[in-house]
Amino acid sequence: MRMSTEPLAIHVSGLTKRFGALTAVDGLQMRVPQGAFFAFLGPNGAGKSTTLSLLTGLYAPDAGTVQVLGVDARKSLLQVKQMLGVVPEELSLFERLTGRQYLTFCGRMHGLSGSEAEARAEELLTLTALREKGAALVVEYSKGMRRRLAIAAALIHAPAVVLLDEPFEGIDVVAVGVVRELLAELSRRGVTIVLTTHVLEIAERLATHAGIILGGRMLDQGPLPELTERHQVSSLQAVFEKLIGAPASVQASLSFYGKNG
Repeated sequence: MRMSTEPLAIHVSGLTKRFGALTAVDGLQMRVPQGAFFAFLGPNGAGKSTTLSLLTGLYAPDAGTVQVLGVDARKSLLQVKQMLGVVPEELSLFERLTGRQYLTFCGRMHGLSGSEAEARAEELLTLTALREKGAALVVEYSKGMRRRLAIAAALIHAPAVVLLDEPFEGIDVVAVGVVRELLAELSRRGVTIVLTTHVLEIAERLATHAGIILGGRMLDQGPLPELTERHQVSSLQAVFEKLIGAPASVQASLSFYGKNG
């Protein structure tokens, strides 16, 4: 694959993480240009979530390097964390705070003044369509509302790079629309976004770049037009199926149902 000369928001080289006999991430190479909307794709167990955990410092790598906006994560992890906004797949929120209190608390934890944290909390509640629920306890929030609140919390300190692990998982169509439009607006404003998702239609609509991972290794990555041209297909989904393997036919299975007709 051709290497871009664009300035990089994320540069991963030789990244490796083992859990006993399992190698979850295996010499991964990953390049995300600044301002890109990078769809990080792969089947379950491919190593996507583990990679994001390595980028955020939740796991320490066994080998390899991670740089975020040119800063080495091993040498300056705290500085890297300050540049990141993170929305994990499994959310852990303070349920006995109101949505407004939770966002203000997150802002204060990132070093914002009280008034600045409160002002940003109000703006983010509006952007995530949660303003009317701002005074409700988080424990009362639906799954989609919790996901939107987690995204708002990840943005409270205006990070340059946002990592989202399956933000559309298990949420209703209204929440999907709100999250999709919010991510599109962030992308228009030059925020670098790394998104894992199984919803390839959304990835195709929003992403400017993509990387496809399998077995902890990057199979291919780059701008969407280059990927489709390189693999001589017309869509990101077709690239994915070509690299990962198209879904197996079910025509020869389910024999116990008999034949159609």
